Amino acid sequence: MSTPTDFARLLTRFLGQYLPAHRNLSQRTIQSYRDTFKLLLQFGREERGWVPEHLTLAQMDRACLEAFLDWLETTRHCGVATRNQRLAALRTFFRWVAYEAPESLEQIQRILGIAWKKTRQPTVTYLTPDAMQALLAQPDGHTARGRRDRTLLALLYDTGARVQELVDIRVRDLRLTAPAVLTLTGKGNKRRVVPLMAATATLVAAYMAERRLDRPDCQDEPLFFSQPRRALTRWGVTYILQKYAAQARAQVPGEIPETVSPHLLRHSKAMHLLQAGVNLIYIRDFLGHSNVSTTEIYARADAEMKRRALESATIPRVDIAPMSWTEDADLMQWLAQLGR
Repeated sequence: MSTPTDFARLLTRFLGQYLPAHRNLSQRTIQSYRDTFKLLLQFGREERGWVPEHLTLAQMDRACLEAFLDWLETTRHCGVATRNQRLAALRTFFRWVAYEAPESLEQIQRILGIAWKKTRQPTVTYLTPDAMQALLAQPDGHTARGRRDRTLLALLYDTGARVQELVDIRVRDLRLTAPAVLTLTGKGNKRRVVPLMAATATLVAAYMAERRLDRPDCQDEPLFFSQPRRALTRWGVTYILQKYAAQARAQVPGEIPETVSPHLLRHSKAMHLLQAGVNLIYIRDFLGHSNVSTTEIYARADAEMKRRALESATIPRVDIAPMSWTEDADLMQWLAQLGR
């Protein structure tokens, strides 16, 4: 039986102890870190002839990791954003290793010096209020599935929830007595409480009564489920949204983008709050962002929309004849006084 290498021991503790116990990260986030190292091992096997069980920390130098990041872009055709995401995972690992193996600090400092690649600011796509209304009107209120889907879409929009937050909702997370609120569990298992509009709370209450979720023994049941009472998956929610988006597209031509995901409703809610005059700090807390700089993408998108509207407006052109500033006697007199 071979003895585990230093890299094997450190990586096992990082994924199995540090991330879940000390950082309190969700299982899905930990899987993203794990996938980074799976790709690194694949790169090592294909490009460097590594044998994973013999791999040591000393082999992880800056040149090696820079080659790995280049491999992601050139061989796997990953975008810059994905490349930076993998680099973020590596940085987190090696910052932790610096405390666990200080004898490798110089090597780690060189690795932490690997630069990010600049990416273009993402364009925020969102629905207008009319388009959002058209989308919410699509589910058939005469069928049980249609009523479920209308409640799901309304709750997804009204709370600005991420799709994983939505599928994780349990009955106990809802309080429908005034003021109605929903507790969401977001990234890093952080919990936040968001208010529900009265119309949405009424929809949810009727849905729960129909599905017999309002009984005391149903507190741990998922709010949205398929048969046989299994929680809907992220892909299931995406399918439902895309089905109704296709129907709504015919009613409001040009208002529903061809590519639709649950995050579109989150963007839409944020933009509608901003356009209603809600402060960015409140929107940050509502969405569960850890930093207001993340929320500022909506302010930039709103400013860009206003700029385009101004450019497309018909504004009379004013022609001003060029004139030398030296011909302005008042200006020359004022400038002369500055030197006294």
